[in-house]
Amino acid sequence: MLYIVLSASIHGVEGEQHSASERVIFLLPSASASQVASGWSATALRCFNLLGKSSSKSVSQVQAQATEAMAEPAYTIPAFRQRTAEDTTTEEYQRVSTNVGKGLAVIQEELHRMRLATKAQVDSLAIQKEVKDMMAKRTDLLEEIPKMPDFLVALRPHTVWEKTPVKLFCTVQGNPRPIVKWYKGGVPVDPLSAPGKYKIESKYGVHSLIISRCVVSDTAEYSAVATNQHGTATSTAKVTVKRPAGSAESCQLGLVPHLTEIHPSKLEVTLLDRFPVSFGVEGGSISLVCTMVVVPDLPNVPPLAQWYRDDKMLKPGKLAEMSVCGGAARLTLPHLAKDDEGLYTLRIFTKDGTAEHSAYLFVSDAAPSAAGAPGAPMSVKAYDINSDYVLVAWKPPNTVNEAPITGYFVDRCEAGADTWVQCNDAPVKVCKYPVHGLSVGRSYHFRVRAVNSAGISRPSRKSDKVTALDPAESERLQGTDEGAPSAPGQVVATRNTKSSVFVQWEAPKHLKNLMGYYIDGRVVGSKEWFPCNHKPFKHTRFVVHGLIPGETYTFRVQAVNIFGLSEESQESSPIAVESALATPSAPYGITMLSCDGSSMTVAWKSPKHCGGSKVNAYYIDKRDADTLVWKEVNLAAITERVCTVDNLTEGVFYELKVQAGNMAGVGVPSAPSAPMKCEAWTMDEPGPAYDLSFSEIRSHSLVIQWKAPVYTGASAVSGYFVDMTKKGSSEFVTLNQEAVSHRYLQVTGLEEGETYVFRVRSVNANGVGKPSQLSEPVCAKALPGTTEIVAGVDEETGDIFLSLEACEICETSKFVWSKNYKPIGDCPRVSVTAKGRTSRLTFTNPDKDDLGRYSVVVTDTDGVSSSHTLTEDALNTMLELSYAIRHPIVPLKHGLNYEILEKGHVRFWLQAVKLSPSVSYRFIVNDKEVTSGEGHKISHDVASGVIQMTVDHFTRASEGTYTVQIHDGKAKTQSSLVLVGDVFKAALKEAEFQRKEHIRKQGPHFSEYLYFTVTDDCTVMLACKVANVKKETVFHWYKEDDEIVPESPPNVMSGACALPIPLFSRKDQGVYKATLSDDRGKDTSVFDISGQVFDDIINAIAQIAGASASDLVLQCTPEGIRLQCYMNYYTEEMKTVWKHKESKIASSEKMRIGGTAEMAWMQICDPSDKEKGHYSIEISDGVKTHTRTFDLSGQAYTDAYEEYLRLKAAAFAEKNRGRVVGGLPDVVTIMEEKSLSLTCTVWGEPTPEVTWFKNEQEVASTEHTKITFDGGKFASLVINKVTPEDSGKYSINVRNKYGGEFVEITVSVYRRGEQIPEPKMGHPKMATPAATPVATPVPPKSPAPPSKTPTPTPSKSQTPAPSMKSAASTPASTPVPKSPTPKSPTPTPPRSVKSPTPPRFMKSPTPPRK
Repeated sequence: MLYIVLSASIHGVEGEQHSASERVIFLLPSASASQVASGWSATALRCFNLLGKSSSKSVSQVQAQATEAMAEPAYTIPAFRQRTAEDTTTEEYQRVSTNVGKGLAVIQEELHRMRLATKAQVDSLAIQKEVKDMMAKRTDLLEEIPKMPDFLVALRPHTVWEKTPVKLFCTVQGNPRPIVKWYKGGVPVDPLSAPGKYKIESKYGVHSLIISRCVVSDTAEYSAVATNQHGTATSTAKVTVKRPAGSAESCQLGLVPHLTEIHPSKLEVTLLDRFPVSFGVEGGSISLVCTMVVVPDLPNVPPLAQWYRDDKMLKPGKLAEMSVCGGAARLTLPHLAKDDEGLYTLRIFTKDGTAEHSAYLFVSDAAPSAAGAPGAPMSVKAYDINSDYVLVAWKPPNTVNEAPITGYFVDRCEAGADTWVQCNDAPVKVCKYPVHGLSVGRSYHFRVRAVNSAGISRPSRKSDKVTALDPAESERLQGTDEGAPSAPGQVVATRNTKSSVFVQWEAPKHLKNLMGYYIDGRVVGSKEWFPCNHKPFKHTRFVVHGLIPGETYTFRVQAVNIFGLSEESQESSPIAVESALATPSAPYGITMLSCDGSSMTVAWKSPKHCGGSKVNAYYIDKRDADTLVWKEVNLAAITERVCTVDNLTEGVFYELKVQAGNMAGVGVPSAPSAPMKCEAWTMDEPGPAYDLSFSEIRSHSLVIQWKAPVYTGASAVSGYFVDMTKKGSSEFVTLNQEAVSHRYLQVTGLEEGETYVFRVRSVNANGVGKPSQLSEPVCAKALPGTTEIVAGVDEETGDIFLSLEACEICETSKFVWSKNYKPIGDCPRVSVTAKGRTSRLTFTNPDKDDLGRYSVVVTDTDGVSSSHTLTEDALNTMLELSYAIRHPIVPLKHGLNYEILEKGHVRFWLQAVKLSPSVSYRFIVNDKEVTSGEGHKISHDVASGVIQMTVDHFTRASEGTYTVQIHDGKAKTQSSLVLVGDVFKAALKEAEFQRKEHIRKQGPHFSEYLYFTVTDDCTVMLACKVANVKKETVFHWYKEDDEIVPESPPNVMSGACALPIPLFSRKDQGVYKATLSDDRGKDTSVFDISGQVFDDIINAIAQIAGASASDLVLQCTPEGIRLQCYMNYYTEEMKTVWKHKESKIASSEKMRIGGTAEMAWMQICDPSDKEKGHYSIEISDGVKTHTRTFDLSGQAYTDAYEEYLRLKAAAFAEKNRGRVVGGLPDVVTIMEEKSLSLTCTVWGEPTPEVTWFKNEQEVASTEHTKITFDGGKFASLVINKVTPEDSGKYSINVRNKYGGEFVEITVSVYRRGEQIPEPKMGHPKMATPAATPVATPVPPKSPAPPSKTPTPTPSKSQTPAPSMKSAASTPASTPVPKSPTPKSPTPTPPRSVKSPTPPRFMKSPTPPRK
């Protein structure tokens, strides 16, 4: 303990000393010697300050005030109050310093600080006294009006658990003030009967009864009875105390020591952030969170929190998840349904009772399963539970814009299963249904679906589990009244907040077991109603939330019971969504702008809440910082937020406070400003800017504005710097590197959701001045529903405008437009209009002077604002549109155009975007109006917007300019078309052609002229289609004017004719013509197959042939190795390329390329190892290339080469064998006595041997039969004077080492006078030999040389005459017959029998291409 004894004299105001000298003893229980040296405790210093305080009151009064002041919170001493000893030295202080000693010198400065702190406390006492006086005056006024007691807030029922507290409270009014007594079951509540049990309080008109640690016996009906001399009012409520299941009275046996627990109710809990009115949707989820401070904060002992919906406590489960941890109480509804809608209350038990917060949760219908289908029913519950049936009841959904509900379907599902079974076949019309056919002992869930003409709703939330048993008692559905309730009575809507309205109504006259009410609303001017609640509300008053600020609404109400909804009530009067009228809040942010030593100019910020009415007055009070008395600065109201306070004393500190007023009255004053010293400003730099405000706040940008400093310094202000920092930080960043001359700045690059603080520094020629007062923290986040300024052109007037639709507005809001952030005011260049939530700025005569940045701010909102930069390009575009609106034209989709019709008619037409039925128009041709009549047909179609004129006779005289002029209401337009020169000639030519075409089509004609197709076998077909033909119509084909007669005559009646050209090649080029004629006329079609047409045909053939091409086939010949590709057709005109090892092969003596109609081949003559490798053929059709390959290497090459050598040797033998070249006839008929000479030419290398036979017997040379063989080439058999015995079969055998040939001749000799015998069947007739003595065939002059052509087929010169018999060849391996009757191993076929066609691989190759 430290005791300090002070002696002090109390001085009055004038400084006279009182006679009494008081000695005061102060006890400082926590002070020590060290504290005395370093700094006295606050309590002791406050006492010293009081002793040195000048006052006109008595010592006892001062001491009483000091004692009261000591109970107030400590005051934070401002730095400016630090004063020197010279300023505060007084005689009183010297005496105190002398008595106390040198130890008090260290605290003298603190004493003066505490003096000012005490002043502040005493000032607070004065304010409280003033408030009490005002309240007393208000009470005096109210006391003049007698009024009986009336409960403004009635008691409400509570259901609580045992051992928990409950608080009943009500608010009552009346004059004189009523006396409230509490009753339990009609018996007065006496707090003294059970100390600590009951606590009765009455504060500020709120009367409460607190029952601590309730027991089951506290369940009763409690009443609050208010009484005054004018009457009595009673409010009752039932309190139900429940005991948890399984709990019983505890019994302390005393065997175990009882440990004291920290019960949740012993904690101090303060609620901080509270959950607001919330909105959810069926099927979604939502969390209601309330943060709090808990003392002490024990992790294992959280406070006890209970959640209620409509006064019914919720239990944790799948549909409601609850938690209390981390300084927050949370309720999560994971599967929202309309059953979840209601007033949610969080009740937390604290040391002093309970802390509560309530807010409404709205749950709207989910999207319907079908458009127009109703919402889901709700509150499905089972009543009258029996062993085989239950009665299911529910609440109907609200129908606002949907069709009326025609009935309901009830579904059931066994517990644990997922299959729902519909219980009723036809919809039931009332909201209850008995479900039969249940199984005893089984549990069920039920759900309901509503039906209307549009479809079936989503199912309701399933009911609680119900077991089909015969209970001793079950809840019964009350009510037997039939029919829906009557309509509610008068509906009254009143202002509540800026986004909600308070709606009240009269209950219906006939309730009929009322379930509740549905409230609907609509915007005035709209026909669409919207539901305000989605679950029947039981009371006759409701707060409608989520409305648009400033919008005007009207409301209606419907009552609900199990039979459906009542008729709608009458609509309420329209009401604008505004805050309830109140006085404005206190201004704030008082700052000094300038001081000249005798006056100060100050400014302040407008109240944060205007009270629902425009702030139109400010009142300023001042006082010396060392006094408690406030003096009024202005008696008349100030409308601006800047004021100059005069008549000040230089060097004195002053405090100011400001009050704002509106139509509701004057609000509370602001907190006193910081003391401001009245000292003349003489610095050269400018003073601070002020009135920092923000607009256009978005997620990443905002615009800051300010006002110029009042004190400019030694020179004019030339610019400003803007500094920014995040809230809580002191590190400012300058946003502009160079000072801006204007008083606004757009700040970009902000972080969404981050909070920032700004300040502004003014600049002049002498430097940078004082920074402004810090701005209010601003969050970079746009208001919900924020819209931007829209630039447009009025569709009716053509005016160019800027428009903004505010997302919120109130009755006092105004739209303030600015250009480059300077208010526009009354300007002849623009006009401003406002309608509802939309304001429009219209330009009178816009031009380049109107370019700039326009902004608009909506006052008395939470910062609704926007801006728009009007650029030259945008203005020019809108000027063009404005001109078009003010000088309307008929918009055209297509200007005047023309088209040639059949018969050579010409149609001139245009198409407008839209035409009205009253449209008028005219056609002008070469400055002369044309009307509908002979040769011209003029018409229009309103639906399509087409206006047209048809000219029947389009001739050379039709050349010129065509114009259409259109008038449609106020709009007009014209369109012209110039038809002269080449354009007209082309049109005239087309018209004449169409005219001729029309004439042509009167007789037989080609509907499709000649064209070509290629069949699958590569046959080219020239085809055409004909029309208007008859049986007598004649069709002819021509090529180069030579008629072609096809095998099948054309059938014109089929409508199509075709000419096949098989094996198409270059020889088929030419001009083809088809003619069609009868007695009605003639038509011709010409098709020139040459040039590109020929190439197209070849490509079409190549496409089919290439697709049909086989793989390459190897074939050996005596000349070499041949690769062959078979296809449907081949001609050398096709684009065919052979490749060896990817290198193109050109036809040469070594590599020969050719083909037949059936294949293409490539022959390697005299092959060697160089020719080994990969070969391919590519057939191109102009689009696609068809490729076939063969690998001639390895064993394939070896086998082919060996076969080539074998065939080469065989060919050599064939070429050099003996043979009869020519000269012998097949049959000789000669008369006896004549001489017969059979002479032939033979060939062979080496020279062959020649043997003659008669009837297979060798003939020897005699006088009668002479055989000669001259020069190894000419062999002859001469029979002199033939006789009949010389008749027979003669033959000649020519043979050498390589082989030979056996040729037969039949000789018939007839007698003189006999008829010449007929030659045998199959033999050609021979003329009688000439009269020459010997019938000798003329041998050729020279023998035919051996052919050098590699082709095995002999040439025409080598082929015997048609009458000659084909010689039978004998292979070289056949020996020369020695016997006179040699027989060939293979019989020689007669000459009349043709040799069989060799196989494909034996065909003679086509000669190589040159």
